[in-house]
Order: sequence, then structure tokens, then C-alpha cells
Amino acid sequence: MTILMTERLALRPLLPDDAEAYLAIRHHPEVVKWVPKPLPGVIERFAVSWEERRYAPWGVFEGGRLIGHGGLNYVPEFGETEVLWALHPDAWGKGYATEVARASLDYGFETLGLGLIFAIALPDNVASQAVMKRIGLTYRKRVAYRGFKDIVWYDKSRD
Repeated sequence: MTILMTERLALRPLLPDDAEAYLAIRHHPEVVKWVPKPLPGVIERFAVSWEERRYAPWGVFEGGRLIGHGGLNYVPEFGETEVLWALHPDAWGKGYATEVARASLDYGFETLGLGLIFAIALPDNVASQAVMKRIGLTYRKRVAYRGFKDIVWYDKSRD
């Protein structure tokens, strides 16, 4: 199990015991405005990805409390790896998303040797786009993804 510690956060794979707290965050009305509700079995799919790829989104813990998820996710529709984050609104505005995203980029480029990592967001999600810019991603294009017709795409290559 790959666990990362940042300055203020612990990042570890989600476990079945985390499901109730995790789903409460993912179904929070303010979170659902920006990311789709998870499909059933999401924690199990993350576990499979950890086994197959050595990465998936981590649970993000602050002081031992689950506050969301963040990390890397392979997206077969694009054939690339995404850096992502979704935090409980109580954790917004504290720099946690940037902290998680930076640690995830480092893990992806330095530990896994990935060549490219991207992030996507709704065009009006300016907070996530600000995180993307802070971690060094560059706007590239607009894409359609899982029912969303207009998503902004930022990315960064290891080079």
C-alpha cells in the first residue's frame, strides 16, 4: 500500500471501512456541482487500479479525518493519466488541493515515470483551474468527457 505524507496531509488508498465517509463527501451537493457522483464499487475499482498500475486516487486525511480524495487516475477514454482532487467543502480554500496535486505529480513523474499527466474541469470551476496553474499545468484544449460536452484540459509532461 503506497502512503504519502505531505506537510499537512496523509494520502493513503481508500479501504472498505472508508466507504461511508467517502461517499458522504462525494455526494455532498457542493461537491457534486463539480464532479460526478461516483459509480457503485468505486473503492473496489481504485483497489484494482492500485494492483494493476501502482496508482489510483488516495483518500486524503487531515488529522486522521477523511476530507476527500486526490491523486492519479488512468482514464482509458484518453489513454492518459489524470491528476484529480475532490475535497469536502470544509476543506476548500486551505491549499489542500494544491498540496495533494503537487504530491501526486511528483509521484507520477518521479516514482512511476509517467510521461504526461493531465487535469480536467468544468469551464466555470475557476478554483480547480487555479490549482492546475499553480502546479504547473498548461491549458491545451476543450474536450467532451462522460456526458460533459465542454471540459477544459490542462496538462504537463515530465520533460
